[in-house]
Amino acid sequence: MNNAKAFVGAFEKGDAKAVAALWAEDGDYVDVTGRHLQGRSAIDNAFKNFFAENKGLKLRIDVNSVRFLTPDMAIEDGTTSVISPDDTFGSQARYTNIHVKKDGQWVLQSVREAPYTPPGNYEHLQGLQWAIGEWVDEGNGPEVGRVTFEWSPEGSFIVSTQAVTVKDTLMSRVTEWIGWDQSRSQLRSWSFEGDGGVGERSLEQPR
Repeated sequence: MNNAKAFVGAFEKGDAKAVAALWAEDGDYVDVTGRHLQGRSAIDNAFKNFFAENKGLKLRIDVNSVRFLTPDMAIEDGTTSVISPDDTFGSQARYTNIHVKKDGQWVLQSVREAPYTPPGNYEHLQGLQWAIGEWVDEGNGPEVGRVTFEWSPEGSFIVSTQAVTVKDTLMSRVTEWIGWDQSRSQLRSWSFEGDGGVGERSLEQPR
């Protein structure tokens, strides 16, 4: 099944007829806005109008999975990224395609798009759930250390506040944000000290 490669090639050429030809004659397409196009002719006309208004676009398709329900039917899930001529991302969408084999040729029977929402960081941080709360270390001296961990409102970071007091007098205070660094595929923390100091470090992935 090479429909994704063929779709990208036709899209970047602005060839609406070639794009529509990847669908079955009676195939349908629901785009990210919810517009429903029924049949190859309607899909062809929609892409003609789109390409007339948008020149030089590029397209990237990231296939996440392909599942064969039967030897002649498969479901494909993934994301698309439309890239402007100056190589900046324009829009992204999630898609689910139903491919069917007709007369020995794979074609699109149905395409459904939905708005793309980037995955959150919670899945990478959930191993630190045990730390959520307040921790106090009184030690043997006059210093008392208090550390709190709490989730940020959207659940993508853990925010830690670390304070040291002596007889109720604040001696130092550090705020630390722990999150997932996608570019490095690792946990990192960014700390901000009360005197203006800033630091960052890599953390071991919780298990």
